[in-house]
Amino acid sequence: MLRIANGAGFLGDNRDAPRRLVEAAAVDYLTLEYLAELTMSILARLREKDPQAGYAGDLLTVLRSLCGALRNQPQLKIVTNGGGMNPMAAAAAAARILAEEGLADVRIGVVTGDDLLGRMQELRAAGCRFENIDTGQPLEELKAEIVSANAYLGGRPIAEALAGGARLVITGRVADASLTVGPAGHELGWAWNDLDRLAGASVAGHLIECGAQATGGFYTHWSEVDLAHVGYPIAEVADDGSCVITKPPGSGGAVNRMTVCEQLVYEIGDPRHYLTPDVDVDFTAVEVEEIGADRVAVRGARGGPPPEHLKVSLAYRDGFMASSQMLVYGRDCLAKAKCCAETVLAWLADHPLDRVHVEYLGAGDGVLGQAPPPTDLREVILRITGHSARREAVERFTREMAPLATSGPAGLAGYASGRAEVRPVFAYWPTLVSRDMVTARVEVRTAREWA
Repeated sequence: MLRIANGAGFLGDNRDAPRRLVEAAAVDYLTLEYLAELTMSILARLREKDPQAGYAGDLLTVLRSLCGALRNQPQLKIVTNGGGMNPMAAAAAAARILAEEGLADVRIGVVTGDDLLGRMQELRAAGCRFENIDTGQPLEELKAEIVSANAYLGGRPIAEALAGGARLVITGRVADASLTVGPAGHELGWAWNDLDRLAGASVAGHLIECGAQATGGFYTHWSEVDLAHVGYPIAEVADDGSCVITKPPGSGGAVNRMTVCEQLVYEIGDPRHYLTPDVDVDFTAVEVEEIGADRVAVRGARGGPPPEHLKVSLAYRDGFMASSQMLVYGRDCLAKAKCCAETVLAWLADHPLDRVHVEYLGAGDGVLGQAPPPTDLREVILRITGHSARREAVERFTREMAPLATSGPAGLAGYASGRAEVRPVFAYWPTLVSRDMVTARVEVRTAREWA
């Protein structure tokens, strides 16, 4: 039985959680999952500004906090996709921290090969159309600058890095569940065509990949659990691929059939075909059973051959945007807010934006809601977001909220945030690439050598 924990579900997750987890429970592996489609665009922007950036900065803070555990728990290994757009730079930075902490002999494995940006011309010449998964549109019709293109790699190169003696494995865009599949395949000696076992490990990885979302976060009965001290998940993976989901003893949150099932169906699409780079997982036969306090057994996953194509997270340059917010108060706050929005748009008539989105937060008309305004509404946040291919149009927009302080109706409390910043927009283009056109590369060196 192999104990694999997850201490981060996204970039920005609780940076103390990984240390608390390994201090409270003995585990063999700690995974740190930092990447999402939006995150990749953010990291692409950082790399554009600084060639030595582009990885998850949280990783370095978390790693320093884990050095004590790495010294005192010789079995502990860390696997993370926090390398983002720049795994090599992340490894060098991580190596310096380990060396400073007296851990220069720790071996770091780096997995690359996911970044296709420099190969786009070659791949397109070889016949890759990079059609948009959602629309079917070929990439050649986009007529925009591509800023990033990363294929989702699987668990096999992670296993190769571990076989090379790595205690810290840093990858780029590796599928979330594969952070668990790699260690399981390596430690339990599975073949990479042992599909049912790989499917079971993929289910385990999927269950823990979002951090505390499987242990009480996002829980329907959230009011019944202690979320201030929520424990992060641990998957006890057995040789047959089944697992038990649990959390550190004494921690907050909950692990029960409902928390596990809620995460099980989270973002899976067709439950008969949960496609990963490692295996095609059939979730329909999965059984979930409470077997003790904060212990839930998960078994029965079936696996088919992995898809012939790998998903690619591609981003392209799509103009500029800014978002401004203002607090409006009073009995007629909603009418005032609508007047303000109309006034701003009138001022922009000679400098029109390509797209405008107006929201009245708190009035039942926000991101999620279509509910009618509360009868006792006394304040609302007016949020206007503007987008244009022309930077100067967006810059003009950022200057048009402030004049409302004296030119608008009474009852304006000023900016709900500072003056809006003009930001470049990287839009998402989900696509595929033939598996045989992507080759993962693995390098393992000591921290001393990486630094």
